[in-house]
Amino acid sequence: MEISGIISAVVIGLVVGVLGRLVVPGRQHIGMLLTIVVGIVAALVGSAVAAAFGVADTNGPDWIEWFIQIALAALGIAALDRSRGRR
Repeated sequence: MEISGIISAVVIGLVVGVLGRLVVPGRQHIGMLLTIVVGIVAALVGSAVAAAFGVADTNGPDWIEWFIQIALAALGIAALDRSRGRR
């Protein structure tokens, strides 16, 4: 992966992580750095899932791929919040 691909993954992960955090109701007890990491992972996994379903490359914006990525980020943030809340 080239440096431009890494930078774009971080930027997309930041956006996906923040949007995923906004979807989860209530206050989350995880930091922004962990939110970004969850967003990056969700962006990469969401792209793979969208490609598996054949909706990764469409004409115009890839709304279905974004929805999958944001949903995965929300699930990841909610799971981390629950695991950190029990400590």
